[in-house]
Amino acid sequence: MAQPLIKKDDDRDDEAEYSPFLGIEKGAVLQEARVFNDPQLDSRKCSQVITKLLYLLNQGDSLTKVEATEVFFAVTKLFQSRDLALRRMVYLIIKELSPSADEVIIVTSSLMKDMNSKTDMYRANAIRVLCRITDGTLLTQIERYLKQAIVDKNPVVASAALVSGIHLLQTNPEIVKRWSNEVQEAVQSRAALVQFHALALLHQIRQNDRLAVSKLVTSLTRGTVRSPLAQCLLIRYTSQVIRESAANTQTGDRPFYDFLEGCLRHKAEMVIFEAARAITELSGVTSRELTPAITVLQLFLSSSKPVLRFAAVRTLNKVAMTHPMAVTNCNIDMESLISDQNRSIATLAITTLLKTGNESSVERLMKQITNFMSDIADEFKIVVVEAIRSLCLKFPLKYRSLMNFLSNILREEGGFDYKKAIVDSIVILIRDIPDAKESGLLHLCEFIEDCEFTYLSTQILHFLGNEGPKTSDPSKYIRYIYNRVHLENATVRAAAVSTLAKFGALVDSLKPRIFVLLRRCLYDGDDEVRDRATLYLNTLGGDGEVVETEKDVQAFLFDPLDIPLVNMETSLKNYEPSEEPFDINSVPREVKSQPLAEKKAPGKKPTGLAAPPSGPPTTVDAYERLLSSIPEFSSFGKLFKSSAPVELTEAETEYAVNVVKHIFDGHVVFQYNCTNTIPEQLLENVSVIVDASEAEEFSEVGSKPLRSLPCDSPGQTFVAFEKPEGVPAVGKFSNMLRFIVKEVDTSTGEAEDDGVEDEYQLEDMEVVAADYMLKVGIPNFKNVWDSLGPETERVDEYGLGSRESLAEAVSAVINLLGMQPCEGSEVVPSNSRSHTCLLSGVFIGNVKVVVRLQFGIDGPKEVAMKLAVRSEDESVADAIHEIVASG
Repeated sequence: MAQPLIKKDDDRDDEAEYSPFLGIEKGAVLQEARVFNDPQLDSRKCSQVITKLLYLLNQGDSLTKVEATEVFFAVTKLFQSRDLALRRMVYLIIKELSPSADEVIIVTSSLMKDMNSKTDMYRANAIRVLCRITDGTLLTQIERYLKQAIVDKNPVVASAALVSGIHLLQTNPEIVKRWSNEVQEAVQSRAALVQFHALALLHQIRQNDRLAVSKLVTSLTRGTVRSPLAQCLLIRYTSQVIRESAANTQTGDRPFYDFLEGCLRHKAEMVIFEAARAITELSGVTSRELTPAITVLQLFLSSSKPVLRFAAVRTLNKVAMTHPMAVTNCNIDMESLISDQNRSIATLAITTLLKTGNESSVERLMKQITNFMSDIADEFKIVVVEAIRSLCLKFPLKYRSLMNFLSNILREEGGFDYKKAIVDSIVILIRDIPDAKESGLLHLCEFIEDCEFTYLSTQILHFLGNEGPKTSDPSKYIRYIYNRVHLENATVRAAAVSTLAKFGALVDSLKPRIFVLLRRCLYDGDDEVRDRATLYLNTLGGDGEVVETEKDVQAFLFDPLDIPLVNMETSLKNYEPSEEPFDINSVPREVKSQPLAEKKAPGKKPTGLAAPPSGPPTTVDAYERLLSSIPEFSSFGKLFKSSAPVELTEAETEYAVNVVKHIFDGHVVFQYNCTNTIPEQLLENVSVIVDASEAEEFSEVGSKPLRSLPCDSPGQTFVAFEKPEGVPAVGKFSNMLRFIVKEVDTSTGEAEDDGVEDEYQLEDMEVVAADYMLKVGIPNFKNVWDSLGPETERVDEYGLGSRESLAEAVSAVINLLGMQPCEGSEVVPSNSRSHTCLLSGVFIGNVKVVVRLQFGIDGPKEVAMKLAVRSEDESVADAIHEIVASG
């Protein structure tokens, strides 16, 4: 008898867990494996050793090639034993060892013998092992046996062959697809598991043929499936056919819906639930069609089985998001689940009630939730908080009771994520319900009195600085803010100083009081706090000096910083103290990502300015200094943007060339970074001849050739083009590298006097619309969007044609516009049929522009897009639409 895993002493409190595998080591087990070679096999001992080996392998230990080979050959000797239990262990260890092709031959004959054995257990396991370790060549030899096994009378053997087919379909699909007739026959089997596995394999064989899948579903929905498991699969495949069908808005006879509705009367609970869930997830489902599904789910709510209650309430929770009125009939049953012992069920019940409840039931729900909250974990509390937020937005007149509830739970014990969810909810309610602003701000002020999380305190202070001055009595918040200067850490104190300054900027009556408080902060022990106090006193005029205009002060304090912090940090580090003050306008605004490393051999890689930029600000600064030092380009003005290097040659060629596009307001300069990789050659008078016949708006105005290009010593040659000022001109350019080549004596390193003119064809390149857009991130998209105002907005809809996925369409538009995705909106959830993407950037001419893209799948793979653009310049918004329309 196996030893128990739990050892129980007389005192139940002193229970001690132990494992039979405790302390085993790989070396000792490998020594024990020698028992496989004994002339008289001990079946029990051999089984124990194999069990230990399987345990080690599943715990992450690995065997070396030599160790695995030795164990494998030793295990093959165990086929001599007739012990059934040992033979099953042998099958398991062979599958885990995954022998190599030459080792498989050793065991193949034994496995094929077992596959044709009269013992069904041998046959089933031998099939599983053979299909796991075999390759395509051996598979063709045993294919006949596998086909026979699929239609075998013994369900264990048939299921083994079908499951093996499911696995083999990933590696040898052509062979498995030849089994369709046998698999089709197995679908009619009376054995539940055989029918289940056969249907799964048949669907996978046909899954790329929509018509074949539709025919399969049509034939099987007529009542030939007996297995509950297979019936659940069929329901899923039916739902898939309905979703993919262009005629999913059928009227009149709806055979597929009738099948789903008929499954609601099945005797198996799993089938009933699967059908109910499928109906609730149908696209365009009506309330009438939902009713029978909701009815059976309501019955499950009072089931004695926790898994059925959980499944039902979770499904109803999802339905409540789109059809809340359809779920209201279940409210009484769900209220009884609030006290369910399973906290997951209770949480789902309360959140569903919050979504479906009416205005009159809010007070009662709040009382029930108050007792409920102390018994659940933070992760469930967050779900409840989000549901309460939605309820408050639905019934804004009830904001007082809901806001008080959020304030009360905010003072209770809880982790960071839980507290942040409550604070975020209060902030959203303040923004969306004007009447809730003052009470909500006071609740937040009371919370930061005892808040233990620095991040939350600083975020609340930042929000308070933006919203507090706009209330009817801003002075009542000053006490809470100034207390933070005395009672908190340096980070929170600095945030409090900034918040005080915002009140001083917007509320004239508070200015004298704010100046007094800021002067006190000048004696703080932290540099950051003192520096901020000094800065704000100077900005607001509290030190008696002349201040900026009111508009400039408010822009400084309230406008988001549209410069990437990494760029600001690098520019400040590079700034050399001088009489000329630091100019924030000199900080690059573009967010550059590190280009992928080019696959070139060492020594053939362009270095310095010819290399891909190692960091955005330093590279842009270096490019600007380089171009301004060249007399031909010094009059072009301020550099707007420099692109990442674009390769014009393939890897491992004799000459490596890439180009960087430098964009000015009225000019474009191409910097060709060249590397000579041939030691026996010296290139002189190197230049690039550019054909701009496919770029009609560009005209060449100058070039700067490279005097000399020794081996592995990168150099640059330039060509400049003029274009219409401020216009995002595009075009295609062909390039020819022209030079004089001289032979070099590698022993002395000296080149011959005479050279030969030569040319080398380079790849074409393009100037595209994205080259005129800087990627500039913004911390709060909504604030910037609202600040630009609806009067500057331009909206239109576009068809993007057939796409493999929604993610591909989103990526294509982002690349076309060359803008910076905001708030992680570039990530498209899997299986999503709609998505919103937010972009920001600065267009040539330093014009701020933000974009909201709304994507949706229209038809099988047709993607439609709604494009909304807001900009400081309406003509730029029109230009963005032109780029998309022509792209």
